[in-house]
Amino acid sequence: MQLYIAYKNYSSWSLRPWIAMKVAGIPFDETLLPFAHSDALKQLSERYQIPAQVPVLVVNEGEAEQLVIWDSLAIMEYLAETFPDRKLWPEDKALRSLARSAAAEMHSGFMALRSSFPMNCRVQKQIAASVEVRANLDRLAQIWAHFERAKKPEGPFLCGHFSIVDAMYAPVMWRVRGYGLKVSPAFDRWAQAMFELPEMQAWYVSAQDESWTMPHYEVN
Repeated sequence: MQLYIAYKNYSSWSLRPWIAMKVAGIPFDETLLPFAHSDALKQLSERYQIPAQVPVLVVNEGEAEQLVIWDSLAIMEYLAETFPDRKLWPEDKALRSLARSAAAEMHSGFMALRSSFPMNCRVQKQIAASVEVRANLDRLAQIWAHFERAKKPEGPFLCGHFSIVDAMYAPVMWRVRGYGLKVSPAFDRWAQAMFELPEMQAWYVSAQDESWTMPHYEVN
């Protein structure tokens, strides 16, 4: 399997399947496409006739069959189906339904937070949240409260063990930590567990080492 991603410092959508695959121990090769500094993403789009976006997972399932999956959540759903033993979704039906609902909400929502506070693993500053962003942060607190009340195994992640829903919210951890935002004590405990994952630390080191900068991701 080949996973195409963008800048580790900035690409929230790339982080999601990357961290899921790493934590689950699913082997893959990665190719980073610095789309603002080369035409590699355009070439990938033209090659596979897909939108010019990342991440993209290319899977060779045999000599004649190649799968091309170009959405973070779609990639992780494919992985959950292909590697059921990795338990990328919780086994309990109620907990799985909660996790899927929260993952879908992240996929399509939180626009104020995402636009006002872009993912930037290197940033460390305090910025006040607007009313719209504060509403997004309050909604995060509500979601975390749902998981706190849920019947689930022991563990520091939303479903006890790491799962797709944690991967979907992984970039939010960087936003909250990097810009000094406040959500809830439950969120803080989860964020610390996410930050301390060896796989997340590996991502962070790579992000720190990148030389590319994108001015519109650098919030003043």
